[in-house]
Amino acid sequence: MSTDTNKSTRPVVIVGGGISGLATAYYLAQKGIRPTLIEQEPRLGGLVHTETIAGSRVENGPDSFLLNKTAAIELIREIGLEDQLIPRNEALHTTYIWKQGRLQALPEGLSMMIPTRIWPLLRSGLLSWGTKIRMGLEWFRSQPESREEISVAEFVRSHYGQEAVDYLAEPLLAGVYGGDCEKMSATEVLGRFVELGQKYGSLTKGVLRERGKAAPVEFRSLKGGMGQITDRLAELLRDKCDFLTGRVETLERVDSVWRLRIPDASIDAQQVVLACTAVTAARLLGSPELARIEHTSAATVMLGFRRTDVQHPLNGFGFLVPKRERRLMLAATWVNTKFNHRAAEDTVLIRCFTGEEGMKLDDATLVAAMLNELTEKMGLAAKPAFTRINRWPLSMPQYHVGHRALVKRIEAGLPWGVHLVGNAYSGVGVPDCIRIAKKIAGKIAG
Repeated sequence: MSTDTNKSTRPVVIVGGGISGLATAYYLAQKGIRPTLIEQEPRLGGLVHTETIAGSRVENGPDSFLLNKTAAIELIREIGLEDQLIPRNEALHTTYIWKQGRLQALPEGLSMMIPTRIWPLLRSGLLSWGTKIRMGLEWFRSQPESREEISVAEFVRSHYGQEAVDYLAEPLLAGVYGGDCEKMSATEVLGRFVELGQKYGSLTKGVLRERGKAAPVEFRSLKGGMGQITDRLAELLRDKCDFLTGRVETLERVDSVWRLRIPDASIDAQQVVLACTAVTAARLLGSPELARIEHTSAATVMLGFRRTDVQHPLNGFGFLVPKRERRLMLAATWVNTKFNHRAAEDTVLIRCFTGEEGMKLDDATLVAAMLNELTEKMGLAAKPAFTRINRWPLSMPQYHVGHRALVKRIEAGLPWGVHLVGNAYSGVGVPDCIRIAKKIAGKIAG
């Protein structure tokens, strides 16, 4: 990236070169505005990062996106990557939960933690008979859900009991948010189900009655990995955006412009888009409200094995480890099964996830811990042919109870000409980041 810092006032400066910043720059360029983008790392893309190692495509960040949220697919089509789209292997979509020393398959017909088919639930060994009976009786619940904002744990517990929190809601959400279900806002995280509870009382009844109205949940990725999106955006912006490398140290209002200081230089801008973490945005703006958005850290450990060394059938997408059963590993994805075009023909890829505790360990200790748990849970005794560790400090914003009201206060208190985009405000996924970026670009251009 360039380090050009001529003194002319820039129309828009974007802080952060991840998917949010690149998408904002792209949409501004489409509207005839030449933005300046500042990224402190030498690589653009942020959390979205695909590498090729020994013939395998390794996702260091998100490995797919939700098709139902249309912003991502619309952008992918617009930038000419539609022919690269691939689906998950849904025929092998089984996900397992580690419980009391065994991998138990999630019952067929679950919509998140809500049962829609009775026989798979009855046959499942994942839940006790007491919980199964309670889940069946939930159909007769008629009292509408309160409109008071409550936590995910309280919401699920009131319908299906504590075991459904421990072995369904918590592990299913831990990989996305990395947070505490007792603090997480049900309105923000399970918004559609909260609405069904308010309408029908019973979540099971609501899901079944409105099943035809909602599009099926579908995920997509790209043959060359999610990094194809950010790489293409950077390519398209090459002559339409000024790229600078450096850490933005301060942001202040000077006369009628915003002045951003990076090492050894300053840049003036009419408007500023903070496409960085809320932690960085809070520092630059001196905002106590922004600082109230808590974040957790995460690390991924990709392990590549020789195919002949792995005897496990990899008969699903992988497994989740509930908090009450957890040592260090949050989850593991069997990449070969989940997506084609990822693992080389002679390679098995297993992607392990860990949170704050894993971040404290050195690389060798972290890899050894993941291998120990794979031995316990999969009977895997092989040594990996290669490893790749990615640490993402303070990368996962927490949507706690009261989050929506907090974001409204933050946005209402923003000074003129400063805008926020990213995963900390109204959605954590790639489509959410793109949607917000397009909205802010339109606001600036308008």
